[in-house]
Amino acid sequence: MRLKFYGEFMTTTEPELTIAEMAAETGLTTSTLRYYEQEGLLLQAPGRAPSSHRRYPSSAINWLIFVTRLRSTGMPVRDIRRYAALARQGEHTTSERLQLLIEHRARVRAQLEQLQHSLSAIDYKIASYERFTTR
Repeated sequence: MRLKFYGEFMTTTEPELTIAEMAAETGLTTSTLRYYEQEGLLLQAPGRAPSSHRRYPSSAINWLIFVTRLRSTGMPVRDIRRYAALARQGEHTTSERLQLLIEHRARVRAQLEQLQHSLSAIDYKIASYERFTTR
């Protein structure tokens, strides 16, 4: 955490990361980070350095990793955008965010069940081929 002095007052600011540093921390590409910003998926827009380069607060790392998890489980961008908008509004939206996650979890569980059925069919076929080739 950096400390900044303004006259007699001392303020704390969290470390900021460049877009390249944020990409390295989250495993996302810089173009994905720009896309997430354009789509309103960030909790706050990154600040700008005097050079106009993006500066992400280090606290955005966990949020972006969570967004990545939502995307990897198939949550549509529109739903993540809605979730982010609710989160920006504050704690009074907790029940709405909870509902979005509960609905998404149900979809993910259904996908997992379907994948398990598909995996069982693949396992069956592999076993039948293995019996055939070991004769």
